[in-house]
Amino acid sequence: MKNKIKNHLKNNIFVLNYSRMWPFIKPYWIRALIATLITIPIGSLDAVIALSLKPFMDTIIMEKGGETPFNLPLYSIPLFIIFFTIIQSALEYTSAYLNTWVGGKITNSLKQKVYQKLVSCEASFADKNTSGFIVFRCDSDPTLACSGLINNLKVFTTRLFSSISLICVLFYTSWQLAIIAIIILSSALYPLTKIREKIKEVMNKTVLAGGAVLTVFNETFAGLKTIASYNLETQQTSKFSDILKQIFKLQIKYTQRTAWLSPMMHIIISFGIAGAIWYGSYLIKSNQITSGDFVSFMTALLMLYTPIKNIGKNFTSVQMSFMAIERVFDFLATKMSVTEKENAPHLQPLQNKIEYKSVSFSYNSEKTILNNINLTINKGEKIAFVGNSGGGKTTLINLLPRFYQITKGSILIDGQDIQNVSLRSLRNQIAIVFQDNFLFSGTIKENILLGKQDATEKEINQAIKSACLDDFIKTLPNGINTQIGERGVLLSGGQKQRVAIARAFLKNAPIVILDEATSALDNKSESIVQQAIDNLMYDRTVLVIAHRLSTIQNADKIIVINEGKIIEQGNHETLLNMNGAYHSLYMAQFKSKN
Repeated sequence: MKNKIKNHLKNNIFVLNYSRMWPFIKPYWIRALIATLITIPIGSLDAVIALSLKPFMDTIIMEKGGETPFNLPLYSIPLFIIFFTIIQSALEYTSAYLNTWVGGKITNSLKQKVYQKLVSCEASFADKNTSGFIVFRCDSDPTLACSGLINNLKVFTTRLFSSISLICVLFYTSWQLAIIAIIILSSALYPLTKIREKIKEVMNKTVLAGGAVLTVFNETFAGLKTIASYNLETQQTSKFSDILKQIFKLQIKYTQRTAWLSPMMHIIISFGIAGAIWYGSYLIKSNQITSGDFVSFMTALLMLYTPIKNIGKNFTSVQMSFMAIERVFDFLATKMSVTEKENAPHLQPLQNKIEYKSVSFSYNSEKTILNNINLTINKGEKIAFVGNSGGGKTTLINLLPRFYQITKGSILIDGQDIQNVSLRSLRNQIAIVFQDNFLFSGTIKENILLGKQDATEKEINQAIKSACLDDFIKTLPNGINTQIGERGVLLSGGQKQRVAIARAFLKNAPIVILDEATSALDNKSESIVQQAIDNLMYDRTVLVIAHRLSTIQNADKIIVINEGKIIEQGNHETLLNMNGAYHSLYMAQFKSKN
């Protein structure tokens, strides 16, 4: 029996979604409860007007005797209605204020949780999803989920108690007419049970399309120069137009599946009103009810039916909110392949060596990127990785900080499997300079401090000097506090690289990864950046992916990777004398320069 109850609750969308939201509501539950309880008198006071019309109609209009509510004088009935309407309005304002306060707090808490999940996502998550889709899931869905939850809870509780009080008035004035009204009401509400299935598929497609719109805006903003240089204005506009057409079709489909609800309920309710008028006339003529009873009944009936006619739209928005809640919690429940074991030990700074043991990796089961890699990197060595594009160099490097999960094998640092240590301690030991380093909007100083938040001015200045950034900063009016724009757009490629190198200097990690850090630079910028990189590599264990072989001739060991396998390894002279793949790559670059 208990299992049946649990399964029922699990399958109840209303209970399931509110139970999911409870941890976010809990810190503010007192205000949320007050806001909900206030809706009881707000809804219940609707009955006052309907109930007051009976004595007024019978005594004044029909000149029949009758008692007034609380035995008040007849002339006080209008004042009585105004008084309770003022109370109801004051309670509505209080409820709206509390709901906005609670809703805002819950929305922020949910967005905070979603953001925490986002920043902990692995690299493959970004590979599989677009920026627009992520923005929609992390911003729009929590807002829709919380606003819909709070606002619709207020609407439903208000209408619930309004309906209960008005139904009481119906039965008080005429139980016969009340039965007719309740039957019609039940028939009008039945279509609501079918609406969820009709809109779920359309809403899911709309979310994807909405994410696509955001992605296009993001890409267009970031790629304005590319669009202009290749005259892509017409092509991009056409692409965006196609997405808008798709959204329009989804909107039409959504309307087709939901717009019938309110008119259908309106038609059904009209039968209830017509039946009440027809049967009410008979009851008046047969003296079973008074005219005051009938007017009071019809007023209560109209007050009950009017919001019911429009509840279709409200119920649809409820379903949209529930779907948003489901999408949010599906995202929060997303399992990452790169995980940290409970109570994982901290990794100590590198003392001896890094070992790749029979390491294999694939992004999916269809294609193997790395196949049975075995490699030892001793502390203090400078190891360079070269090979054809797509051979697996970057993937091999990305496995060390656990940006991706190894498919087979293991990577050891001083004998400790990196899968068994805490991610934070592992990544604290590694500084990375990418080919295209990401800089956050803000100042140069703020971006450098990402390497060490509590760095002293002396440490910052040393990092700037070591990164060959000091001469450039001296030319800036605001120096290190100069704003660099979104993604560092106000800096050149070489300047961005040196900011990233300064950041790596400040981190002072024993292991440094350089992912083609100079391949996108001109000769002058490359010379400056290379000097900064040489400073960064001093007295550290370095793994460098090199495009220009001239930059890695002094490496302790050069690893040649092709099609996911190590095919050659040795120093520069040894590999040249082998007349193999490295020799071919080197000669191809040498000839191209001549």
